[in-house]
Amino acid sequence: MMNEILQQNKKSWDLVAPHFNGKDSLPSYGPFAQTEQELRLFEEVSGKKVLDIGCGSGHSLRYMAEHGARELWGVDLSQTQIKTAEETLMNREPHLFCAPMEQDIGLPKQYFDIVYSIYAIGWTTDLSATFELIYSYLKNGGNFIFSWDHPLYPHMVSRNGQIILDGCYQKEGTITYPKFKGEDAPVVIPKRKMSTYINELIKAGFTIDCVIESDVSADFDLIEEEYSERYYSLFKARKFPTTMIIKAIKR
Repeated sequence: MMNEILQQNKKSWDLVAPHFNGKDSLPSYGPFAQTEQELRLFEEVSGKKVLDIGCGSGHSLRYMAEHGARELWGVDLSQTQIKTAEETLMNREPHLFCAPMEQDIGLPKQYFDIVYSIYAIGWTTDLSATFELIYSYLKNGGNFIFSWDHPLYPHMVSRNGQIILDGCYQKEGTITYPKFKGEDAPVVIPKRKMSTYINELIKAGFTIDCVIESDVSADFDLIEEEYSERYYSLFKARKFPTTMIIKAIKR
């Protein structure tokens, strides 16, 4: 079942990848969320070896390069994304791999100063295996930082000017969407609770440094709020966080 989901998601991501060129990448942590300039979670990047899980179009890795990272590594399920990342990172000598994040593809162990994932980690079909691999990639004292939809956010629906709870947060599993970004590209996305992410990090050996239920970025302070029933909207984000951000450390 896991392999079937990966194959389907890979096929669909190869199709929709152009919709995400430069989107959901550092310094942004997610839709309407606080930015790295506001949160300063990465601290010093200069001279570091970094690994991007779900590197997408390569824009987060380019951000790392611009801030002095010494080695750029990235993994993504989509070959289309990897090709775009190669173009984005031209002349920066990145190490890029088209592979599922939950599979051991021989990346160096105890090697990286920083592993991060911007709006990608929730796609994994095996959270436990993914966190265990990430833990193995990091040096002692290394940081793992990731962002994803706040797990309760998909259940918060704008309706008739109010935010209401829709569906069952307590029930984990998967959700299948027949279309993705308006394309005939079915995707399967796992549905997990906040506690699952935190407990799986602890089980993998991490120490939790901070958990952020992001406020709206100050970049939107001067934008007037208008009612919207879109999945991501400023109306909704000002009432409930779109994004969770977790920083964990390998002690």
